[in-house]
Amino acid sequence: MLFQTETGAEYGLEHKFARFGDGITMTAEAEIEGYASLFGETDQGGDVVQKGAYAASLARLEAEGRRVKMLWQHDPAQPIGVWDTVREDARGLWVRGRLLDGTQRGREAAALVAAGAIDGLSIGYRTRRATKNDRGQRLLTELELWEVSLVTFPMLPSARVAAKGETTSEAEDTLRELAAALTGARLELSRR
Repeated sequence: MLFQTETGAEYGLEHKFARFGDGITMTAEAEIEGYASLFGETDQGGDVVQKGAYAASLARLEAEGRRVKMLWQHDPAQPIGVWDTVREDARGLWVRGRLLDGTQRGREAAALVAAGAIDGLSIGYRTRRATKNDRGQRLLTELELWEVSLVTFPMLPSARVAAKGETTSEAEDTLRELAAALTGARLELSRR
């Protein structure tokens, strides 16, 4: 079994991984954009994020003048940039932001993204409302979004795009799944 959600020890957050969505770009100014989550897609843990799941959280953040954080690998001690735009559209949760070159980790992240070594986004959230369907899938209908991280091993296979013309091999997919399973197992063991 593959683990697609984790519980963050510090905040009790769950994490959902996705490769950058269709149309991901990074400009010379280290601006990045793409989908951090796709609606209606079953992830490897059987969860499905429903359209509108982020709406209330995004409205609250805007009303309070706060932003979704951009982190490196879900580490709250390592912010690497800022998300200038986080919005839902018909397809999913779309983000656009800037990696900050004034930080060492921001420069490293920009280099890794440009080289294709990092190609994943992952959301950190709390589930506010969810139901189960007749197939046992958890339907996530309201999520409290805290952060969107750049990650090494994403898990939502259909929410991906690499550089133009680049494709993912079956071996790469298998390695990502294995790494995600190991990460999940490590986190599970650390909770005991």
